Amino acid sequence: MKRLMPSRATRVAVRIGSVVAAFVVGAIFLSVAGRDVGRVYAAMWFGSFGSAYGQAETLLAAIPLAFTGLAVAIAFRMRLWNIGAEGQFYFGAFGATAVAYAWPRAPSALLIGAMVAGGLVGGALWALVPAALRAYLGINEIVPTLLLNYVAILWVDYLVHGAWRDPGSLGFPLGRPFSEEATLPLLGNTAVHAGAVLAALAALIVALVLGRTLWGFKVGVIGANARAADYAGFSIRRNVIAVMLVSGALAGLGGMVEVSGTVHRIQADISPGFGYTGIIVATLARFSPLVVLLVAVLFGALTVGGLELQTVGLPSDIVLMLQGAILFFALAGEMLVTY
Repeated sequence: MKRLMPSRATRVAVRIGSVVAAFVVGAIFLSVAGRDVGRVYAAMWFGSFGSAYGQAETLLAAIPLAFTGLAVAIAFRMRLWNIGAEGQFYFGAFGATAVAYAWPRAPSALLIGAMVAGGLVGGALWALVPAALRAYLGINEIVPTLLLNYVAILWVDYLVHGAWRDPGSLGFPLGRPFSEEATLPLLGNTAVHAGAVLAALAALIVALVLGRTLWGFKVGVIGANARAADYAGFSIRRNVIAVMLVSGALAGLGGMVEVSGTVHRIQADISPGFGYTGIIVATLARFSPLVVLLVAVLFGALTVGGLELQTVGLPSDIVLMLQGAILFFALAGEMLVTY
């Protein structure tokens, strides 16, 4: 029987149950493989939260996931599946890096501001083509956004092997290091950079825009019933393009934060799949901007904890299995919420 209006408690219980079920499945898998489940999970916990270093690394891993999760979440509010956050992340990193190399000795505040703009514009431009295809030709956005990921990745590879290659990299695909003025400052005495603040502000702004503005209302109405929105006089084409541009800009800002705050240069494989993991983050957060932050921390902890698994003789790829299980149970849980 379909629930007309699922309760908030039901939704929360299903989300928590999805995570718990994924870890139970992981425990079964580890047991069958002859591993000590308690030792494995304890290592993951200690690596993520058991020390100040682990906590800082968890937050650093969560920052790019927060941006890509927000990018996916705002697009889905209009029932658009932006699978291109990975490529938009890369193109945002490209835009920010171009600014950093163009004015390496500009005043830090001015340069960081220009790099933020470069990241936003780069990500937005990379989302423009699939947005226009969807708005004017009715072409589903999933395939164009997905395929453009590979174009963006290969473009960055081309640059770090060519014009932007660091002469001192000994052949590794690394761009030239950023100047000190082009790096995001750290928060106090921690290893966490100011990108954490930008991620929190972005989530708050997205939540306020979607929940408190007329444009946010229009986005929700178009997503819920495009025909009714068209009858009400809402411009679907214009709003599709606007939402996709904002979505791409958020992913691009994540790329800027990663190169400026964490890596301090551009390089091949700047993202280990932040754009794809952002889909899981947004889905588990049920596309709520503020909840995206919490889920991003969870997945950041999984990533950092996965590195700790190598100390007990397990490959860190076990984390990918847990992430996939969480997504599987989260999607299956949607049926329990609705029916």
